[in-house]
Amino acid sequence: MADKLRIALAQLNPTVGALSKNVEKGKLAIDQAVEAGADILMFPELFPTGYFPEDLLFKPQFVKKAMEAAKDLAAHGREKDISLLIPSIWVDNFQLYNAVLLAEDGSIIDWRAKHDLPNDDVFYEKRYFTPGNLPGPFNIQDVRIGVPICEDIWRKEVVECLAETGAELLLCPNGSPYWRNKHDLRLNVVVERVVESGLPLLYLNQIGGQDELIFDGASFGVNADRSLAFIGKSFEEELIITDWHRGDEGWVCDTDKVEPLASNDGAPWRACVLGLRDYLHKNHFQKVVLGLSGGIDSAVVAAIAVDAIGAENVHCIMLPYKYTSEDSLKDAKECAERLGVRYDVVAIGDAVESATDALAPLFGGLKPGLAEENLQSRMRGTFLMGVSNKLGSMLITTGNKSEMAVGYATIYGDMNGGFNPIKDLYKMQVYHLADWRNHNMPKNCLGPEGRVIPQSIIEKAPSAELAPDQKDQDSLPPYPVLDAILEGFVEGEKSFEEIVGEGHDPEVVAKVQKLLYIAEYKRRQAAPGPKLTQKAFGLGRKYPITNGFRDE
Repeated sequence: MADKLRIALAQLNPTVGALSKNVEKGKLAIDQAVEAGADILMFPELFPTGYFPEDLLFKPQFVKKAMEAAKDLAAHGREKDISLLIPSIWVDNFQLYNAVLLAEDGSIIDWRAKHDLPNDDVFYEKRYFTPGNLPGPFNIQDVRIGVPICEDIWRKEVVECLAETGAELLLCPNGSPYWRNKHDLRLNVVVERVVESGLPLLYLNQIGGQDELIFDGASFGVNADRSLAFIGKSFEEELIITDWHRGDEGWVCDTDKVEPLASNDGAPWRACVLGLRDYLHKNHFQKVVLGLSGGIDSAVVAAIAVDAIGAENVHCIMLPYKYTSEDSLKDAKECAERLGVRYDVVAIGDAVESATDALAPLFGGLKPGLAEENLQSRMRGTFLMGVSNKLGSMLITTGNKSEMAVGYATIYGDMNGGFNPIKDLYKMQVYHLADWRNHNMPKNCLGPEGRVIPQSIIEKAPSAELAPDQKDQDSLPPYPVLDAILEGFVEGEKSFEEIVGEGHDPEVVAKVQKLLYIAEYKRRQAAPGPKLTQKAFGLGRKYPITNGFRDE
């Protein structure tokens, strides 16, 4: 019976569907774990396929090749004296499972299936998988090791069964996406299972961006006495090596490794950077282009882009019209210079006037208004898409969550783009992060240190500059008020009465609610962006477009 174990956790960044690439990444981790003298190496949830493959799981050829990939990864452990825990899809008796495979000496010798399948707005595994029976532990290196898979630890039944059937140690592979303060929630869940079972638990999470989801890593372990055993890095790949010994009260971690978690301010920034970087690189884009207006949103998006892929790969374009202020021209130029990006100015006046003249007979002498304002935005979108098509750079868009909530964005105009790094940030959060980035240099970011966003941009009143002397607050409540009402409706699912009870004007609350509901059609057509909250538009919040409900 072993009294010591060296357990390696592969906190890696797979790409959904890139089976061969993921396997090669896994083989490198095996070699590194063997070199480090590990007895056991565990990969994150569904590692060979990437998490989560969605309807790829309905393709028989994909399932077949994914199982072959898992076997290929297992074979790499031949003659390496290491036990591999490979979470993978698995077919048994014509049923598809979310499983974990135990491989030794190059062969898969045992497997267990996930019992508790999530069925929410992010992961809907019951659409694809058959739930496994309550599992018993594996026998690995003469130690009884339970391997609950992700959701299996969020209720007590699976861990309780593993403890009752003799498990001595729990290893949990995860594909757990980031949202604010998610680590605290994970830690609380793990501590509950540790207290109930009396067993230590190692929690392995993947990292990386997958469309709108961001996986933040930050893997950790908790001893049986509820003390923290270790914490891995946030938003970074790493092979975590942990040492354990069998004591009088069970297994105890000897590893002294506690990485500092990303701060409450730093984590959203790093999530946005990682989300954009992976979306670009996993879809084979190297460069981006965006409209730099001199306002806070485009400045923050430009800074995120530079941090993600480097200034040499970011192209900013100012597209002025007659309502563009001198301050905006100055601020945009200064921001571009601070970030070190390519910066061009392309006037849209002639194009807008030509379009206005061409449409004049159809408009029938009606008073100029929203249609003419939107023409400006759509002309900018057309110019930016032209640059994107010609130069091969992905156009990224710059609308914040407040604007997307109430429809203050022009569909087929400033909403054009392949990705929106600030889609899940309210306006006041954008301001806060701009100030934070000016005073902090985040890890694994490629931009310059110091004040990358001019203070004049942070301080000036926000405006779309589509009409003379226009300010956002001409037609919207002040952003601190708007954001508070929106957070009540969106994040809190609060009633009209509750929000009014917090001190808000009933007429303003009613207006915001109406705008929120009627803008759903725009949000359905919006670019994806990093999910930073549980109620991100798209993955986190699904409302009907045609919706007659109003809470009054």
